[in-house]
Amino acid sequence: MKQRGVEEEHLGILGPIIRAAVGDRIVVHFKNNTRFPASIHPHGVLYTKAHEGAAHSHTASDNHKPDGVVASGGEHTYIWEVPERAGPGKNDPSSIVWIYHGHVDEPADTNAGLIGPIIIARKGYAKQDGAPRDVDREFISLFTVFDENASLHLGTNLSACSGSCDPEDEDFQERNLMHGINGLVYSNNQGYLMRKGERVRWYILGMGTEVDLHSPHWHGATLLHNGNRLDVTEVLPACYQDTGYAARCKRCLDVSLPCQ
Repeated sequence: MKQRGVEEEHLGILGPIIRAAVGDRIVVHFKNNTRFPASIHPHGVLYTKAHEGAAHSHTASDNHKPDGVVASGGEHTYIWEVPERAGPGKNDPSSIVWIYHGHVDEPADTNAGLIGPIIIARKGYAKQDGAPRDVDREFISLFTVFDENASLHLGTNLSACSGSCDPEDEDFQERNLMHGINGLVYSNNQGYLMRKGERVRWYILGMGTEVDLHSPHWHGATLLHNGNRLDVTEVLPACYQDTGYAARCKRCLDVSLPCQ
């Protein structure tokens, strides 16, 4: 397994960052090392049915099998285009965030942790490694409630469970709801380190069900959102925000909200 560098230490359970600029073509070589069928379904970018990563019903004449759904031990190469609409708008910063996730069984896949970020930079604003050239540091935070009752691994976990492990019991179900940031739930997030004066862009992702409302808050920093000065912002499931500010000061840039 590839070891993450210091700049990615904060990512926790998230999959690797996929980067591109407007006008690029993204090519992802995917190998399924899990015990289950798996896929990568991207938001924001342009794809054909063969590279959607979502299961479909087929006819005998359908030439697009298998939609990017990969059997255990199998491989697939995804090809996605990055049109202008996938990149930052006129009121956005130089890069915005989208999300990718498993889509064989979307609730089970995402609650098992098959999820990660796609960062798209404005054309001409990406460094050689794909990161936006007008910031010094980036952070990505996924706010969600991982429901382990819906995870692909529930059966395996139950077989090793001791004590009260009735999947129909409401208390047991409640204990399996993990409210966290990047999958970490006990204030043990690491790697959110920056230096005074650095230009920092913070990408906020929201997932969960229709009842989940996430409210990220920054101590000692404020945000400018639609002309209003805030120190907390609300993120609904499947919505993403891109927040910029100079570290350790109260000068903040606009918050943009590309939402799907």
